Amino acid sequence: MHQAPLDHWFVTQILTHEAALLRYLHRHWPHPDEVLDLRQEVYARVYEAAAKATLTQPKAFLFTSARHLMTDRLRRSKVVSIEPMGDFDPSHVLVEEVSPERWCGGRQSLKWLAAAFDQLPDRCREVVWLRRVEELSQKEVAKRLGISEKTVEKHIAKGMRLLADALSAGDPVRPPTASIAGAADAHPYAE
Repeated sequence: MHQAPLDHWFVTQILTHEAALLRYLHRHWPHPDEVLDLRQEVYARVYEAAAKATLTQPKAFLFTSARHLMTDRLRRSKVVSIEPMGDFDPSHVLVEEVSPERWCGGRQSLKWLAAAFDQLPDRCREVVWLRRVEELSQKEVAKRLGISEKTVEKHIAKGMRLLADALSAGDPVRPPTASIAGAADAHPYAE
């Protein structure tokens, strides 16, 4: 489309849905002060797409673009920092204000984590618990369990890897069903 026909198309096919789009964004985005910015970004995406190809269902494309934009923003808003070697510090996850939908999703993730944690080999689970939950130092864990610090380090690495594998393989509807303890046999730190 050329500029003038594209502008006309945009006004008649997209801007007519502005009130519905704003309601949709307010209903689904947890930060009301960002809704107008989201709307503008959705408009820019739709306009750019329409400049490249004819959109046969403009309203559906508008709302799909809005949903994709919100999904992209939510993904980018989560920052995870994990130190991969040595004495692990606790992981840090920055999450913005929690909507009911995200809260429920967090509870589901916690259930998955608990199920995966319960499937860790006994000693590995005990080391991870003492190190991550009770926040004992590597030296304190080694002394309490009567093992070397190197063994504590190996159990932590193994446990974190198995938990990450179990959670990344998880189905969004139900937790993973395969035992992660059995999966440990294929890894060099298996007991």
